[in-house]
Amino acid sequence: MRNKTMLATMLASAFLATSYAYAATPPAQSGNSQAILLQGFHWKSSSYASPNWYNTVLNNVADLKALGVTHVWFPPPSDSAASEGYLPRQLNSLNSRYGSSAELTNVVRAFTNNGIKAIADVVVNHRVGTTGWSDFTNPNWTTHSIVNNDECNCGLGNADTGPGFNGGRDLDHKNVGEVQNGVINWLNYTIKPVGFSGLRFDYVKGFGASYVGQYANAFNAEFCVGELWNDLNLNNIDAHRQGIMDWINGTGNSCGAFDFTTKGLLNDALANGNYWRLKDSSGKPQGAVGWWPAMAVTFVDNHDTGPAESCGTGQNHWPVPCGAVMQGYAYILSHPGIPTVFYPHIYNWNLKTEIAALIKARKAAGVHSTSPVAIQQATQGLYAAIITGSTRQLAMKIGPNSWSPGAGWTLQTSGNNYAVWMK
Repeated sequence: MRNKTMLATMLASAFLATSYAYAATPPAQSGNSQAILLQGFHWKSSSYASPNWYNTVLNNVADLKALGVTHVWFPPPSDSAASEGYLPRQLNSLNSRYGSSAELTNVVRAFTNNGIKAIADVVVNHRVGTTGWSDFTNPNWTTHSIVNNDECNCGLGNADTGPGFNGGRDLDHKNVGEVQNGVINWLNYTIKPVGFSGLRFDYVKGFGASYVGQYANAFNAEFCVGELWNDLNLNNIDAHRQGIMDWINGTGNSCGAFDFTTKGLLNDALANGNYWRLKDSSGKPQGAVGWWPAMAVTFVDNHDTGPAESCGTGQNHWPVPCGAVMQGYAYILSHPGIPTVFYPHIYNWNLKTEIAALIKARKAAGVHSTSPVAIQQATQGLYAAIITGSTRQLAMKIGPNSWSPGAGWTLQTSGNNYAVWMK
């Protein structure tokens, strides 16, 4: 009887844990999602003065609604020692180089009033002091909130739960009173009242994935994505995407992740013609999107990896070749996963018409985050696939080599080395 009781208890506990994990998955990432994310800034956005960045974006709210984006990712909203926002200082002050707290609230409400959800860029791996290395104010935290192996030699907390970041003081996420409760209070009482409904977590390899899940759940995030940017070995792709899977699992399935595996594969394919890399040994798309598309947030370039207003500007740490950007969009906007569109590609690179045509085709076919993909070709110089949406099918090709899906298909849009058809 005791064994049966223990077994029943164990089964019940397992069921509750599974149910909790399922319930914690953000609605936008639970499958069949038609979400399209806009990264609503770039690396140089904080330098805009008149109008500042929030008001620059405000002028394009109606235009972005017409484009078809469903979510917009804002830059880090808090006061920061770095103008870009990634060295947070006074968390509870939402006056930044992007604009004032009132201007932030105004642009977020403009988006939400137009049916577009707002995503906050959350930087909680590290923090900097107000006048020195570790005098945290607004909210006030002691040096017990800093890991004991931080390079400042001032931390009185626990050991770090991830690799160190020397740009700021690494926070001790095991510290319940100051850090865990402090982050949750900041999210719920400073960030949420602005109108944000989703979260993008910066530099998540720097601290334990479980804390991201804890914070996303406490916020009740409708959308959640983490920046897990690890080195990619093109000769061991599965290890890289397995790392993404493990991180998502580590959050309790409460947060998706940017598909850096697919990003790296696109870089190689578009630079070197190695389109065969986009197909794995099972015949599915390579990258996180081939294993867990509902949780994979795909992108061509972002504020870190690519240029800003023009080719060669911005950070440019890991860019797609400038002349092949539209091939990248033809891939991510026709495939499962949740695709991301980069603001300067629309407004500075003059690619709005081309990107709009791809989004229109995606929506018309009912392609969603978990749509099936049948890869037709994946060779040197050519990738082609048929994607089944909820209402129609899309066929697409990228690469310099020619390909056609055959009779019965209608061309929707095409450009330099890419084309998309519908059936």
